[in-house]
Amino acid sequence: MSTLVVPRRFRGPATSGNGGWTSGALAALLTGGSSSQPVVRVRLSAPPPLETPLAVTRDGDTATAADADGVVASATLVDGGEAPTMTLVPPVAFEEAERAGERYSGLTNHPFPECFTCGTARSDGLSLRPGPVEDGLGDRVAAVWRPDASLADADGLVAVPVVWAALDCPGGWSVDIVGRPMVLGTMTAQVVDRPRSGEPLVVAGRALEVSDRKALTATTLYRPDAQVLATALHVWVAVDPATFGAAS
Repeated sequence: MSTLVVPRRFRGPATSGNGGWTSGALAALLTGGSSSQPVVRVRLSAPPPLETPLAVTRDGDTATAADADGVVASATLVDGGEAPTMTLVPPVAFEEAERAGERYSGLTNHPFPECFTCGTARSDGLSLRPGPVEDGLGDRVAAVWRPDASLADADGLVAVPVVWAALDCPGGWSVDIVGRPMVLGTMTAQVVDRPRSGEPLVVAGRALEVSDRKALTATTLYRPDAQVLATALHVWVAVDPATFGAAS
């Protein structure tokens, strides 16, 4: 048994953990922190508490994180015939992703402004601004990202949980989360190659299916030459942001 703690820096809503970071941290405990990662599916059962030790237990290909109130998240290694086809979002040119960031709707109306990945009230987050792409090649959102050195391991590679965090919110912004706030329910991701701190990168997102209460989205992390670094699928669940501590 090991322990998982979500530091306050890695919050999503103001009082709970960023779903992508938490999922990636649990996935890393399951698989290790190597540059290339297998496909892992993480289900979030409750808002991840901040600065709270979560007991992590492993049973075969599944790791479960729990607090005194019950299971918070479970991560399962997905391989063989069960592995999903990871949907690649078509790449977006770096310059177009920069322009898309200027159209980021979270700049004027953000349900979770303290979010580590995309919050506008943060100076120590990823500062992703996923805005709509207008290149005529399909409906997508995109953001540029240059990982800060504080997010890298001793070898200069961005930590696995941070890569998962970068793959998180651009999926949510591919649907109307301003008009209908949503939080991450399930995330399935594969890290092919971890980027280095300071690298110029592009994260692209696309909505696949949207219903009244849920949405299925995909994201892909690219280098500017369209080399795939990581990809993810998400299931989002509509919520009242006040329930998840939208304000401090």
